[in-house]
Amino acid sequence: MKQKSVAVVGAAETTKMGKIPDQSVIQLHADAALNAMADAGLKPSDIDGVATAGASPVELAHYLGITPTYADGTSVGGCSFMLHVRHAAAAINEGLAKTILITHGESGRSRVGAGGFGRNPASLMGQFEMPYGVTSPPTMFTIPVLRYLKTYGLTEEDLAMVAVIQREWAAKNPRASFKDPITVDDVLNSPMIAWPFRMLMCCLVTDGGGALILTSADRAKDFPQKPVYILGTGESVETPMVSQMEDFTSSKAFRVSGKKAFDEAGIKHSDVDHLMIYDAFAHLPLYGLEDLGFCKPGEAAAFIRERNTAIGGKLPLNTNGGGLSYMHSGMYGMYALQESVRQMRGIAPAQVPGAKISVCHGVGGMFAASGTVIFSNEA
Repeated sequence: MKQKSVAVVGAAETTKMGKIPDQSVIQLHADAALNAMADAGLKPSDIDGVATAGASPVELAHYLGITPTYADGTSVGGCSFMLHVRHAAAAINEGLAKTILITHGESGRSRVGAGGFGRNPASLMGQFEMPYGVTSPPTMFTIPVLRYLKTYGLTEEDLAMVAVIQREWAAKNPRASFKDPITVDDVLNSPMIAWPFRMLMCCLVTDGGGALILTSADRAKDFPQKPVYILGTGESVETPMVSQMEDFTSSKAFRVSGKKAFDEAGIKHSDVDHLMIYDAFAHLPLYGLEDLGFCKPGEAAAFIRERNTAIGGKLPLNTNGGGLSYMHSGMYGMYALQESVRQMRGIAPAQVPGAKISVCHGVGGMFAASGTVIFSNEA
């Protein structure tokens, strides 16, 4: 993709966050979409492209009264929205649409209009993992994380520290679900979910959503908000079964997606001012830091322990509080993208001073898929 040829001109989350028992899934999509349109000074008739996961783009377009020339229903889990950004940028560059809306909405906690969690017994996972009790995210992600901890001689304390530092960031965010400080002992004394995951190492379960609006860079300066330019993007997938990862200590999809985005952006790791790494569980920032190349294999835990990713550190990470403390309605990727955009606009609650480049990296499924988007606030 040509650098900085496409920009985010609208970005917003749902009006309410956390517990929203009076709105269904499609209403959450619509609420986020209308908020993003208001942010961009647009109305539904100005939108000619739609992309979404969870709901159908057909349902979304109909509900909002949009007749698009571009629709994307890519659904690969929580990083689907990173892929939507990438695909939308390509579509805009190709002239398939001029103004593309990407939405997310989930009633993860209240379950209003939400689908079930059933696994298809005929799927690969249904045939070869479910019979052995691997049925939910905590029981799936334990497979790689236990190998990772053993290989690098790491401990529960190392996982706990990820949650502790992200809570520090959440304390600065008025919209975060949990803001009270926690200690390593607090994490290790929280209820066991699935070894080695304690409750405070696991993501929240919330209601909410968000939306982005993208257009070409040459149009972006005509909008009311500061444009946030797309510098580079990447995507990849590996396997629908966590048991079949090529290497339990590293995600192939992470490595491929991240390298593609960095190569496209033409930047060095030292150029990055701000980083978002999808954190459904506390081990994911460790994998992300290593697979993206910020740390060598096995060194991410020490990097975090030394407070490099904390407030005042050299690589601010998950500055909204992440999926562990901010929001996680099921597919967290949209919330990570929203925080990157806020940081690039200079309006984040925990704003990184002078930040010019933000990397936003997501996971889908249990290391099944990955998407990476690199943003810049300089034209």
